[in-house]
Amino acid sequence: MYGSDKVSDEADRTAFRRAEKKYKLYYKQDSKFSKKKKQPKQVDLSDVLDFKSALEDYINKGVLPQGIRVTKCGLDDTQVFYLENHPGFYFIPGALGLEEQCKWIKESLANFPQPPNRTNHNAIYGPISNLFDAAKENMVLVREDNQPDSHDPASGSCISNGEFHSWKFVDEDFAKAKGKTWKTVPASVLLRKLRWSTLGLQFDWSKRNYDISLPHNKIPDALCQLVKRLAAIAMPVGEEFSPEAAIVNYFGLGDTLGGHLDDMERDWSKPIVSMSLGCKAIFLLGGKSREEPPQAMFLRSGDVVLMAGEARECFHGVPRVFTDEENAEIGPLESALSHGSDSSFLEYIKTSRININIRQVF
Repeated sequence: MYGSDKVSDEADRTAFRRAEKKYKLYYKQDSKFSKKKKQPKQVDLSDVLDFKSALEDYINKGVLPQGIRVTKCGLDDTQVFYLENHPGFYFIPGALGLEEQCKWIKESLANFPQPPNRTNHNAIYGPISNLFDAAKENMVLVREDNQPDSHDPASGSCISNGEFHSWKFVDEDFAKAKGKTWKTVPASVLLRKLRWSTLGLQFDWSKRNYDISLPHNKIPDALCQLVKRLAAIAMPVGEEFSPEAAIVNYFGLGDTLGGHLDDMERDWSKPIVSMSLGCKAIFLLGGKSREEPPQAMFLRSGDVVLMAGEARECFHGVPRVFTDEENAEIGPLESALSHGSDSSFLEYIKTSRININIRQVF
């Protein structure tokens, strides 16, 4: 679903697709400069709903945008917004404090992609351990031959000439000494190409269902407790949210998440809890058909979205992530992560967005 522009002419005419194209990152055409030096085209953001500003106006003036309502939840009376025309959708601006944001950024990069949790790299390289540390230390992933590969879905290993091969990280200079006999991939490249990882029950993207037979790590207890608290307002009366699976999405420059439904869980009355970390993005919330014009809204680091009930039947996606210094709006994160070993996390997140979305499967 990342950055896919290969759609039919019919799909290209839908209201949702038109909104995606409106907010997507495009560059000004200028043959004098390479793409890296091209300037982004200006986008009209006047119709993008800004819950940060809405919260400020509500606190200071007691006013709300048309069609927006607010309620409170939790022991700290957190302000929660909802849309009159989208029952089951809730937006909690700044739900995560700065310390929590830093914690989950670190977990998302250092621990969540660890085997047996699966990532988009499994299909090519099998399980990869310690990717973030390897990138930080300028290591490379190697395999001791250059034979064509096929992939064994059962084991997650690569096969060449009928033999299984595992990959491992080694020092870059050591790999260079081996010359062309070793196929290598820089860990930093793999980190930037990390698109998703899965926690808890593992989602099988090829079959579009949860495979309970796959080994997995449980969702950390601290994350479970946080999510239960956040999900409470969207839960049926008298029930408690049970975090069973999570998908972590990683976005860089130009990455998008195409319009889709999250419809593989058994009970849609239970919310999906979606936490935003890092660079600001635009989120599109549509209707039950792609023909319905979506509402665009900003997502900032620390914001949380809940989608339950009827909102689970609505198309949604992310057509734009602002990775430039002027619009990313990650100043507090830069201050908090600028010291010592945290600087490597800052180097990543200042041009990236991470989304953790947690589900109750059964």
